[in-house]
Amino acid sequence: MSVDNEVAVAPEPVQAPVAIPGNPALIALPTFLVGGISLGLWLVGYLPRDLPGGLIAAVFFVNGIGVWVGALWAARIGQSAVAGIFAIFGAFWMSFGVLVFGLVNGLFGISTKDAVLGASQVQATQATFLIAWLVVFLTLTLATMRLPLAFTALFVFVDIAVALVLGGVLAGSTTLLSLGGVAVFVFCVIGIYLFFDGMTQELGARALPLGSPIIG
Repeated sequence: MSVDNEVAVAPEPVQAPVAIPGNPALIALPTFLVGGISLGLWLVGYLPRDLPGGLIAAVFFVNGIGVWVGALWAARIGQSAVAGIFAIFGAFWMSFGVLVFGLVNGLFGISTKDAVLGASQVQATQATFLIAWLVVFLTLTLATMRLPLAFTALFVFVDIAVALVLGGVLAGSTTLLSLGGVAVFVFCVIGIYLFFDGMTQELGARALPLGSPIIG
């Protein structure tokens, strides 16, 4: 009598589905544009310059939070450089919203008894904020020159906008503020192009030209 030995066949391992990382810029860029366009409209005077509180909803709740969502998403999928860029801009917009809110509501100890002193303190507060962020944005621009040219152009116009607004604050010049608003609109146009490129690629279109990096 023979007994056939049963051969145990190991089950084939079940392959886990491959996660598709996606593109965090599709959240970060459009929310970035909301704050940017709102800021540009305020700088050129469409939104009255004595009504900066009108910016808070756009720059803090939409722009700041939206760009931070993109930063966290990028960090989650290992895109450290993208996460860093988004986090920098998210921090800028949120801190700008806090600055505006604080100045409008008198939270920074600005003198209300002496108008001249109060105006000087407001100017110093705004200038300190802008100088600090201008240094950060200039560093970011230099550090990211290996990105396609469109991104470098966007960062350069961010630098120009911040520098012009800083000049407008220090000189009390509405002309410089308006020119800063024009620079804001230019980097918003570049942002629109980048968002359009990212969205259409996700939907199956070919990539749009972004230019060669300055540093290869």
